[in-house]
Amino acid sequence: MYTPSAFAESRLDVLHAFVRANPFATLVTDDGDAPFASHIPLHLLQDAAHPNGVLVGHVARGNPHWRLAAAARTSLAIFAGPHAYVSPSWYPGKAAHHREVPTWNYTVVHAYGRLEAFDEPDALLRLLESLTDAREAHRTERWRVSDAPDDYVRTQLRGIVGLRLPIARIEGKWKLGQNRTVEDRVGAADGLDAEGDANAQAVGAAMREIR
Repeated sequence: MYTPSAFAESRLDVLHAFVRANPFATLVTDDGDAPFASHIPLHLLQDAAHPNGVLVGHVARGNPHWRLAAAARTSLAIFAGPHAYVSPSWYPGKAAHHREVPTWNYTVVHAYGRLEAFDEPDALLRLLESLTDAREAHRTERWRVSDAPDDYVRTQLRGIVGLRLPIARIEGKWKLGQNRTVEDRVGAADGLDAEGDANAQAVGAAMREIR
């Protein structure tokens, strides 16, 4: 990923927090002829053997992505955060000299590793319990895998394949106007707030956090 130094984010705790807050990933693996992509939620696990963490998820058995794991190629999981168009009219200098152009601000994390696939029923069950518990944790009435009949769950397990991606390398890009003056960032953040769009407002809030 092209990342000018001003936009680079390398703090592991920050990258991990971002992945947990934005778990819906684009998983890309080269099949030998072209990149193959799946859009799936990935759950981040801590693992003493893998300091960068391990990503786990699953795909439908009919999705050929899991078969690519046998070739032991490097895969890329992309986690995208808030993003928004930034109008040059929000920069204070625009009114004075007009030498401004639009841009797009965003946050993103890339995680790289060798994809692994598994379909043992007990391992899949533990995976689904982990994924479900993580997503239901904030609810008053939580749904658990055990709420469904055991024979039904076991039938459903036959239709999926688990994926595991030990993270060999992880990098983040926070393109939030760090190369601009504080006045420009504040002006752009104010403009994004005024858009009335939650995504734009999230970018504006992130821009204000930049020091």
